[in-house]
Amino acid sequence: MTRLIQLLIERGVPLVWLNVFLEQLGVPVPAIPTLIVAGALSRDGKISSTQVMIAAVLASLLADWIWFLLGRRYGYRILSTLCRISLSPDSCVRDTEQRFERWGMKSLLIAKFIPGFSTVAPPLAGVTNGSTFQFLIYDAIGAVLWAGSGVVAGRLFHHAIDRVLTSLENLGWWAAVVLGLGLGLVIFFKWAQRRGFYKQLRMARVSVDELKTMMDRGESPVIIDARSPGARKRDPRRILGAVNVSDPLPEGVEIVVYCT
Repeated sequence: MTRLIQLLIERGVPLVWLNVFLEQLGVPVPAIPTLIVAGALSRDGKISSTQVMIAAVLASLLADWIWFLLGRRYGYRILSTLCRISLSPDSCVRDTEQRFERWGMKSLLIAKFIPGFSTVAPPLAGVTNGSTFQFLIYDAIGAVLWAGSGVVAGRLFHHAIDRVLTSLENLGWWAAVVLGLGLGLVIFFKWAQRRGFYKQLRMARVSVDELKTMMDRGESPVIIDARSPGARKRDPRRILGAVNVSDPLPEGVEIVVYCT
């Protein structure tokens, strides 16, 4: 038995718990590869798939519940904080909000399968003042489906995964380099995605004070409230004269867009 497999067997369940917990908090450390490897080892009888599932679901529930409570306490401010610490583009908040408004708590059943949705959905559920009981039920079922898919994939393809683990062990320290490069590529991709999003925003921007000055001078730009219907309902405050994004817009005038 190789040293690498022995380490995974001895520390497998705690590693699964830590990996899932960190990923659900927003740290860019994908947990699905760990769950797949754990599933392969369980198929060979080297680790308990039941313990792996329990660890993954509990870690996911704990991290999501923390975000849920923060969302309930701090509202949209916690979503702004999440976007600053996460490598996911800020647009994920709006996309997630639209899905959540369409499906409600049931969206938690598939949230973990959609990039960007998994981390933003729990605090958004708190922002919307959803039921804690419903949140925990749907989130737990979603965690079981998500973790179970990784473990089942590992059990189905355990022979191929065993060969990969053996190859990594034969590489010695180069295995750590390969895994590190893989994680680095994931982080770089997310960083580049986020940078691309901000690059799109580097157009003519206007501050609140500048907008007020324009309005005081009588320039009267068209102001578009681009928030979702749910966001406007939760916070009915709006800039005087602002119109909804769905309203017809005049031509040949300056347009100022604001959102959550």
